[in-house]
This record gives sequence, structure tokens and C-alpha cells, in this order.
Amino acid sequence: MKKFELPTPAPLMGRPAWSAFLLALIVVGVLAPVFNLWVPEGSSFHLSDYAIALMGKIMCYAICALAMDLIWGYTGILSLGHGLFFALGGYVMGMYLMRQIGQDGNYKSDLPDFMVFLDWKELPWHWALSGSLPATLLLVVAVPGLVALVFGFFAFRSRIKGVYFSIITQALTFAAMLLFFRNETGFGGNNGFTDFKRLAGVTIATPGMRMALFVLTAACLMAFYLLARWLVASKFGRVLQAIRDAESRVMFSGYSPLGYKLAIWTLSAMVCGVAGALYVPQVGIINPSEMSPANSIEIAVWAAVGGRATLIGPIVGAFLVNGAKSWLTVTYPEFWLYFLGALFIGVTLYLPQGVVGLVRKLRGGQA
Repeated sequence: MKKFELPTPAPLMGRPAWSAFLLALIVVGVLAPVFNLWVPEGSSFHLSDYAIALMGKIMCYAICALAMDLIWGYTGILSLGHGLFFALGGYVMGMYLMRQIGQDGNYKSDLPDFMVFLDWKELPWHWALSGSLPATLLLVVAVPGLVALVFGFFAFRSRIKGVYFSIITQALTFAAMLLFFRNETGFGGNNGFTDFKRLAGVTIATPGMRMALFVLTAACLMAFYLLARWLVASKFGRVLQAIRDAESRVMFSGYSPLGYKLAIWTLSAMVCGVAGALYVPQVGIINPSEMSPANSIEIAVWAAVGGRATLIGPIVGAFLVNGAKSWLTVTYPEFWLYFLGALFIGVTLYLPQGVVGLVRKLRGGQA
């Protein structure tokens, strides 16, 4: 009987494309903001606060799309609940920012302003570490990771897969959204958290702080891309691809898919949590609508449009889809959802490998 061997991954990108991508990230994430500080506001080359916030937000989405590619593109597990992990990271950061309002406000209360309005007398237990920035940074990763670990352990141990797993993840996200809508849970109810003032003692609304968050988001996107590239090129990544292509053969070869799937599932959730934490101070709000099933579906759309199992494809897809959304929701708001649906159907039928796959095909497989 022929021994089963793990597949050797094809090159993700050629050397020229790899160098160009890194250069683009460096220019956009570092040099552009520095250059913008020296450009007069009236110049056509000056990036407005709106443009900086928009690009920062899309980069957060790109991090989520990259996380989706690890679990869907390389492991074959379609999650429709990654919006939950994104929102959990955002809520952890939002809790810290709300505590900053109370500590800096006129009434000098240890309680967030919405709790003062609701006549709460003390912080709920889950707000205990929200006043510490180091603890917040740890919880941004730990909370989504723990939720994913517990859920994934029982789901993968029960060998739930395919469309059933997708439906369960969507149900989990919807249940969490309903929970966060309730005022008594201490998460701000329908309104969520907003009107943030300061981060680490620095006013968020200042141009310097916005630039710092922009650069930090670009650096995180680059770091996660490099981490993902290293993972998929390693033995761990080859096992993930083997699980995607023939899980039963992987089991017969002596590998346990449970540990591998649980590890990449948890890591993917933690990456989404970081994206959510970066998103909140740049956008200025977090509420339960971020957990809506539609948001999780959009993350899958970004990955599909850009090209699954390419790493760079989901990043491209996030920029393309959200750039179009930003324009269409202003120009033709009533057609945006139709466009999104038509885009997903068109890509599924005619571009199964996404935009990056199309480019590779046109260039004879060299990308």
C-alpha cells in the first residue's frame, strides 16, 4: 500500500510579487502617514481624517479575512461566526475605553457613564480588569481564544463538519448578539459603547493618535501575514491542507485532526479579536450589530472574492469589497446588498479561485 504523504504547497507568490506586496504595505502603513504630516491640508495629496479612518478600518477587515483564509482556505472549515470573535475583541477594548471616560470625566466615577445613567452601584465581575491597559491587551486575545477553544473542542470532537458546522457557528454568533443586546449584561445594550475620549492617556481624536493607530494596524496586518505564510509553509500547514483535502486519509496515517483543527481555529479567532480591538478606537463605536450573521458572511465573501488559500487574496478581497461598499453606500445605497449578492454568486460560478486566481491564470500561473 502506497504511503500517504502530505502535499507540498505550491509557491504562494513569486519573488517579485512578494517583494512588491511588502513594499506596498510599508509605503501605505508607514511612509504614507509620515508623508501626510508634511503635506498641507489643502493639497490634493493630503489624506483626510476620513480617508485615514477608512483605510484603517479596511485593514482591520483585511486581518479578519486573513484569519478566515487560514480556517477556510487552508483547512476547509467554513465559519459563519468569525464576526463574534471580532466583536469580542472590540468589546474588550471598548470596556477599557469606557472606563477611561469615567476616570477622566467631571463626575470622576469608576463606572462607565451608561452604568451611572442606569443607576448601577458597582461594576459587574466581568469588568474587573477593564481599567488596566496591559490586562485589556491580554484579554483581547484571551477572550476570543477561550470561546473558540471551548466551542471548537466540543464541535470538532463530535466530528461536526461541512454545512452543519457553518450553521452552528452562525447560531452561536446570533445567540451572543441577543445576549449582548440585553441591558442587564452590562455591555451597553442596543447602543453598545461609543463616545470614546482617551486611549492610554492620549486623546483619540488627535491627528497624531489616528496616525499611530493607522500605522499599528498596518504593522499588525503585515505581522499576521508573515505568521500565516510561515504557518502554511510548515509541516503544520501541510497537515492542515491534507485535512482539507482528505481528512480520513490523514487519520489513517496516524495524525489526529482534532488537535490541528482546534489549534488553527483558536488562532484564527485570536487574530480576529486583535482586529476588533484595533477597529474600535478608529471607528469610535462597538455594539451588538457587529455580531450579526450578515457581518460574518461578509468576511467569507472577502476571502472568496480575493481567492482562498492564497493569503494575499483575502486581503485584496477585503479592500475591493469594502472600497466598493464605501462608494456604493453613499452613491447608490439601495443597490449595495444586491451588488454584494451578485458579486458572491458571480465569483462562485465564474471565479472559484477569486481575483488572485484569475491573475495567476492570466499570467500563466505566475503570481
